[in-house]
Amino acid sequence: MSAPVVAAEIVRSGVVEGHHYGSVVALDTSGEVEWSVGMVDQPVFPRSCNKPIQALGMVRAGLDLPPDLLALACASHSGEPFHVDGVRRILAGAGLGESALQTPPDYPLDDATKEALIRSGGEKAPVLMNCSGKHASMLATCVVNGWDTATYLAVDHPLQVAIAETFAELTGEAVAHVAVDGCGAPLLSTSLIGLARAFRTLALATSGPEATIARAMREFPQNVSGSTRDELALFTAIPGAIGKAGAESCYAVALPNGQAFALKCDDGAPRVRPVLMAEALRRSGVDKLDGVDVAAMNRTGELPLLGGGKPVGEIRASF
Repeated sequence: MSAPVVAAEIVRSGVVEGHHYGSVVALDTSGEVEWSVGMVDQPVFPRSCNKPIQALGMVRAGLDLPPDLLALACASHSGEPFHVDGVRRILAGAGLGESALQTPPDYPLDDATKEALIRSGGEKAPVLMNCSGKHASMLATCVVNGWDTATYLAVDHPLQVAIAETFAELTGEAVAHVAVDGCGAPLLSTSLIGLARAFRTLALATSGPEATIARAMREFPQNVSGSTRDELALFTAIPGAIGKAGAESCYAVALPNGQAFALKCDDGAPRVRPVLMAEALRRSGVDKLDGVDVAAMNRTGELPLLGGGKPVGEIRASF
């Protein structure tokens, strides 16, 4: 069985002081594996990378949202005011209040927004949790179908059954493991190849619910992540790209030409995730494609290490 490999080096003052282990896969324009390193054919939990696929299951089950709100269904949002307002709009459209959310109370992911909230006397709340857009959309899907909203997170709930069926179809793999994600929702496993395959299907779609999801992510990438996030910078740099980051240093990206990428850092370090993706894109020649802002794309993968407040090293991909 394959295993994660050294995917990145931690370099300080010219000395390699540590490593990140991980796995990366790239699909070519035809959908075949172009290259891979590490463990790409065994089940992993892609964490929030699953959200656009989960959102597709909801749309197939009757969820009907405008693109900006559908992007929030795919999101690990930063909890900025426009994110929170959007989640409240989803709930209101379904005739529900914030009390219906079963996300754990949390602060916004965005540091500046979190600090402003605390200074103003605000507290953790379910609506501020980064998965609240997904949960609000799950609830709205239940309302459309007349399904029970109190048990929407149960693995055998009709909503979760529908999502699991869509997930298995898009990844092309049976779901080997079901866990509980950080937000409390069912977490489905797939391989990195399956994850890349699913995002490729979304990116290539020209009609139907798949195209609806991809269009929402392309039109409102700031809703899928946040106004200061590296994901937004990457999708702004590469025309038509869609993607989603997840906890435990997971990341999936797909391009409208059919290229697709998925990765996971074994130690879960979020800092190395964009470094690995930027290198994967370069290795597959994305920096040579028409319209790509190469400098902006490369900046998403630059991670200097500081000494005395000044750059003295970097974390660099090594696969």
